[in-house]
Amino acid sequence: MRKLHHVAAACAISAIILSGNVLAQAAATPTAAATPKKEETGKDIAFNRTKGNCLACHGMPTVPDAESTGTYGPPLIAMSARFPDKAKLRAQIWDATASNPASSMIPFGKHRVLTEQEIDKVTDFVYGL
Repeated sequence: MRKLHHVAAACAISAIILSGNVLAQAAATPTAAATPKKEETGKDIAFNRTKGNCLACHGMPTVPDAESTGTYGPPLIAMSARFPDKAKLRAQIWDATASNPASSMIPFGKHRVLTEQEIDKVTDFVYGL
């Protein structure tokens, strides 16, 4: 019985020492809050499945890492020629149903899927394609 107490005490001491080491290491490494977050680009937003998700419907033939693209929407290519007025492209991303009520494109701004700043970034990215 006495040996059992010694083993239990040794296990408890080991656990305390190990948890102290883990806490010391955690304090020594920077946390996510201390590490500055990389600012999201228009491409990041366009490729993000929970935000822009442009690739679900549109192909991007000039973007090598645009894989598994959709074919439902028109390919996003030569956008500055198709939309000489960048504001019209932004309006299309904001609410495509304004110019075409039958459009199946999500009104990203109207439905608050994306913020104003995110729409600006996506517009800049898409306009450059």
